[in-house]
Amino acid sequence: MVRAVAATAYGGAENIQLIDVEAKAPGEGEVVVAVRAAALNPFDVKTVAGAMGTDPAKLPLRLGSEAAGVVTAVGADAVGLDGARLAVGDAVFGHRIRGAAAEEVTVRAELLLRIPERVSFAEASALLAVGTTAVHALDAVRVGAGDTVLLHAASGGVGTMAAQLAILRGARVIGTASPRNHDDLAALGVVPVAYGDGLLDRVREQAPDGISAAIDAAGTDEALAVSLELVADPARVVTLVNFGPALAAGAQAIGGGPGADPGTEIRAAARLELARLLGENRIWVDIARQFPLEEARVAYEFLATGHPGGKVVLVP
Repeated sequence: MVRAVAATAYGGAENIQLIDVEAKAPGEGEVVVAVRAAALNPFDVKTVAGAMGTDPAKLPLRLGSEAAGVVTAVGADAVGLDGARLAVGDAVFGHRIRGAAAEEVTVRAELLLRIPERVSFAEASALLAVGTTAVHALDAVRVGAGDTVLLHAASGGVGTMAAQLAILRGARVIGTASPRNHDDLAALGVVPVAYGDGLLDRVREQAPDGISAAIDAAGTDEALAVSLELVADPARVVTLVNFGPALAAGAQAIGGGPGADPGTEIRAAARLELARLLGENRIWVDIARQFPLEEARVAYEFLATGHPGGKVVLVP
């Protein structure tokens, strides 16, 4: 048997616990991975709350979609994302893995990449969800050299990654965040500004030549309104959260919400490049806290606060 994190009822994090599940041998194109780190995502919190439905037949509901670990068993034709066969002992990571928050997962090899040298299991586990989302956001609003980008919630997981990638593209980034996170953003090369009353004027002061594009990872009315006021072309404003109002204003929405572009091809294509950049130490993953698997409920409660300040990782 294998211990796995699951919700036994819909509602809050109090319904999250460890359950025992049957270990599954790898089939064709699959491998078994002993999980060393599993990154959590806000989507899990929404799912447990019932945002995707409350079908009792789906309970207990396995949680987690990102993991890193070591291959312990290999099925026939188990070829990784890079086109090479995986072998027992390979250190790998991936996302879109069902039930990744567990001691062990059996997964399609094509979802997995080898972990670059000198990258920890925790970093690898936490890279792809925020990384592919950040790439999608930057591509959606065509961020490139010479642009000045307004990035809302710049100190969060997606925000930190989007800031790094935008700077690598040659853009200047102005990022909104709580003042307690300003020094960290400045160390990344971001121009930090506090959100809240007066945000429009503070951004204008830092960008006298204007804002080229805006990325809203905060989802507040303030973020969208300020972005639309500052960016001449509303199509160069994108939100990850505030879907309806953004689309009504002519802005873009990406992700899994109603009317949003899922960006399946863009996100899939970004994975190898993100792994390369992480391996070359050109980007880093902001990990807020790590919890042992036994404290999964506490970890999800921390994530559910909405302000974890980076990725939350479980360590089996």
